[in-house]
Amino acid sequence: MNRSLIDEYEKGGGELRMAVRGLSPGELAAFPVPGTWSIQQIVLHLMDSDLITADRMKRVIAEDNPTLIGYDESRFAKALHYHEQSVDDAVTILDLNRRNFAKVLRKLPDEAFGRVGTHNERGPLKLADLLAGAVKHLKHHVKFIVDKRRKLKGEC
Repeated sequence: MNRSLIDEYEKGGGELRMAVRGLSPGELAAFPVPGTWSIQQIVLHLMDSDLITADRMKRVIAEDNPTLIGYDESRFAKALHYHEQSVDDAVTILDLNRRNFAKVLRKLPDEAFGRVGTHNERGPLKLADLLAGAVKHLKHHVKFIVDKRRKLKGEC
């Protein structure tokens, strides 16, 4: 198990905070790339996704081959009023959740990262895969935020 992934996971909240630092409410809600989510929607999606992933990891750690349920991120974005939620609160929740859960991950023996849960759409997933996926997912979306910031500032 590559334990440096735990450090990357833990630092994700700070990376996200830096990505949105200094943006006005109007900039957070803007759509600089037509047909895609605003920065605010991306941040709220990251918070929801991160909380779901943390729950999945907890289940894999504590239960024998738990069922991991998928969700429709587009429906979440529409139905959960992402445009009315606080970006600052969402970043804080993600950051605190990651920092707290990283403590659990560090206590686990290496073999625990081979534990498996079965996703209802993607099949068997190891704890190590869920952790790596969480790190990759945040980095993937932070790139979109950085691109949208450039477009908002006219730096295309």
